[in-house]
Amino acid sequence: MSASTTSGLISPELVALDADLGPEKVDVIRALAQKVTDVGRASSADGLVADALAREEQAATGLPGGIGIPHCRSTSVTAPTLAFARLSPKVDFGAPDGPADLVFLIAAPDGGGSEHLTLLTALARALVRPAFTASLREAETPQDLVQLVQDVVTPPAKVPATSGAGATAGAGNGSVASAGTATLEKGAASAPQQPAGGTSSGRTIVAVTACPTGIAHTYMAADSLVAAGERAGVPVIVETQGSSGSTPLEASVIASASAVIFATEVGVKNRERFAGKPVVASGVKRAINEPDKMVAEAIAAADDPNSAKVEGSASSTEKSASSGASDVSFGVKLRQVLLTGVSYMIPFVAAGGLLIALGFLLAGYEITDVADDIVINNTLTNLPDGGLAQYIGAVLFKLGNLAFAFLVPALAGYIAYGIADRPGIAPGFTAGAIAVFVGAGFLGGLVGGLLAGIAALYISKIKVPKWARGLMPVVVIPLGATLFAGGLMFVVLGRPLAALTDALTDWLNGLSGSSAILLGVILGLMMAFDLGGPVNKAAYAFATAGLSVDNPASLRIMAAVMAAGMVPPLGLALATAIRPRLFSAGERENGKAAWLLGASFISEGAIPFAAADPLRVIPASMLGAATTGAIVMATGAELSAPHGGVFVSFAISGLFGFFLALIVGLVITGIAVSALKQFTRAPVQEPVAA
Repeated sequence: MSASTTSGLISPELVALDADLGPEKVDVIRALAQKVTDVGRASSADGLVADALAREEQAATGLPGGIGIPHCRSTSVTAPTLAFARLSPKVDFGAPDGPADLVFLIAAPDGGGSEHLTLLTALARALVRPAFTASLREAETPQDLVQLVQDVVTPPAKVPATSGAGATAGAGNGSVASAGTATLEKGAASAPQQPAGGTSSGRTIVAVTACPTGIAHTYMAADSLVAAGERAGVPVIVETQGSSGSTPLEASVIASASAVIFATEVGVKNRERFAGKPVVASGVKRAINEPDKMVAEAIAAADDPNSAKVEGSASSTEKSASSGASDVSFGVKLRQVLLTGVSYMIPFVAAGGLLIALGFLLAGYEITDVADDIVINNTLTNLPDGGLAQYIGAVLFKLGNLAFAFLVPALAGYIAYGIADRPGIAPGFTAGAIAVFVGAGFLGGLVGGLLAGIAALYISKIKVPKWARGLMPVVVIPLGATLFAGGLMFVVLGRPLAALTDALTDWLNGLSGSSAILLGVILGLMMAFDLGGPVNKAAYAFATAGLSVDNPASLRIMAAVMAAGMVPPLGLALATAIRPRLFSAGERENGKAAWLLGASFISEGAIPFAAADPLRVIPASMLGAATTGAIVMATGAELSAPHGGVFVSFAISGLFGFFLALIVGLVITGIAVSALKQFTRAPVQEPVAA
């Protein structure tokens, strides 16, 4: 790695010593982002700020010891960069022990190479060393501080590994790892050696660390756990699943481990490798703030595996028994598992629905009555009466119909998965299939998935001998949860849920006039409220789950949902085109992409705008989307495809009303967001690169 690459990471112009940058973390982030932009290493300060604040929304970046490390990957960043501020007064970044006086803004290009990310993570790892943070507080000039940073991110000379040694590899100058308890820069440590103080009864702990960005917390958590393991006399071998890559732990290392620590904010890759092992799980920041406690809990789990979660039989959101109550509320957990089900359901909906729509395009709506007969009894050399178009249309319709049939089982199966991990999938799918069989539909899938997941979770907590642990996730839990959830669905809940579903369907079919328009307004507001988040997904799932060509009300609802979901990105694209001075350069670039995203019914195309300016963008989007939903319901436009935007126009009945509603809504959103930006704050001033 060249010296120029390392030295280019930070320069004196990117350093502020003993500075007052404002009372809030957003002020500090904005000031540092402006420094990055002023030296020509970012195209837009606003874009960098928006991405850094989006990362802050996922989890606070304050660390014990007066440290803040706001960080992100951003399309606005043109070169990997560090900006530093030593604050006076301190500013709160969410650390448990109070505000921070040392703040690094770590900015990486979106999709940047692993070489640069290795430099950035080397700094993050150094921040767990008290000696390094003390030197930052003692630096007298920006040049002194730049030299301190260069010293910790410059990789050491490579030393050949000696035979049979468990030497550290690639941890960098800032690593706290030592022989026998190392983390590799891109993944797992080598086989553990005995630390100087001896091990605790020969036990070994393996760990996985991962945060959403994968730049800082991932590696800091790894080194904190390694150091805590040394203090406890227990080797800790860590697999870091970060942006600079991941080398999986060897199967032999996992097999010999006594317990597992998951310090993650995102899903663990190939989690099934740890099946049968007692697990201590938390967010990644706990491993930085309380590594000694987590290691102690893992040691306790190794002594008594039934006191902790056993991997393969419980949800990733569940904490171990010894770690105390979860810091996630019941409502948040419920939302997470429901969103898990919806997110896994959507590919079935999109693929199946579009195939059905293509079948209708080629063979007409009447293909629903004859598709089975055509697919079974005809071939390319024995075409039906309607010819090749009829045959291909029947095949496409049947493909889509079969894929669409997984909608409710997939929803239920992955809701159960969100609660109980892999052992919940089979009982969840079964409960969803029962919901379809008894006519309980979407509501039955929700209830069945929750029942299956809860049953699997509680069965997993039953204490069993060590020899039986491997049978729990593959035999005992799926069997017991399927019997429980399936029995309840058949015997107790199926018919009431089916009756409720029928009543809801009859009510929707009976909507007309002002009632239908009000429903369109509500669906439009939901689609624009969080732009792809849980409220948006709830409205979309409501529309797709009931979609049927035999149910005109469901077709109108689908049309309202799709048109309303297209409005926010299209409206913001229009605003950037007609009033460009109100938007940053990065937002104007996003506006160009938003035309295609909006036309394709990808509401998430508006997220970059909402993240940078939520109080103006979201209300304007909701206003336009609600108007569109109302007009669609008023004109009676219908849509038989669940996805595709303007590219499935052939599946729209009442095309004029649909596009009238879409155009009116996007114009309202474009005008509203422009007005709010014009009259409530000054136009964006473009930064000038140094």
